[in-house]
Amino acid sequence: MGLNLDEKKAVVAEVSAQVAASQTIVVAEYSGLQVGHLTKLRAQARKSGVYLRVLKNTLVRRAVEGSSFAGLAGKMSGPLIYGMSADPVAAAKVLNDFAKTNDKLVLKAGSYAGKVLDKAGVQALASIPSREELLAKLAYVMKAPVSGFAVALGALAKQREPAAA
Repeated sequence: MGLNLDEKKAVVAEVSAQVAASQTIVVAEYSGLQVGHLTKLRAQARKSGVYLRVLKNTLVRRAVEGSSFAGLAGKMSGPLIYGMSADPVAAAKVLNDFAKTNDKLVLKAGSYAGKVLDKAGVQALASIPSREELLAKLAYVMKAPVSGFAVALGALAKQREPAAA
């Protein structure tokens, strides 16, 4: 059963709100994907803060009209699942990681920073560490000199103690 006009408008409004809040959109073909696998994919997406939904392509084309993702409209054909995220790499990472373990999900295209990405571009985007990973690495790099300095001061203090006695 199809959607009536009011339901279509509601879907377009919901997707438009997600598009406005997103930095990245990734589309993948899901033909032949079992329901259990799709449920796992949705759980992973939810955990990563990714809006993941199977939508009618015509409704998504309307939702991205006039946005930085408008160039992606030409890639919207066939049975697609859409992943959108405010984190620039989260949507690409979730769909790419799942596609590695399930050949029924095929990455098709994506869009980031106003640029349309092909499958290789989405995979490259997915290989970038997430914001949290980068912050953790930065904190480690910033902590290393301070802890090294503290160890050196401790060693220097131990060397001076016997000389004073």
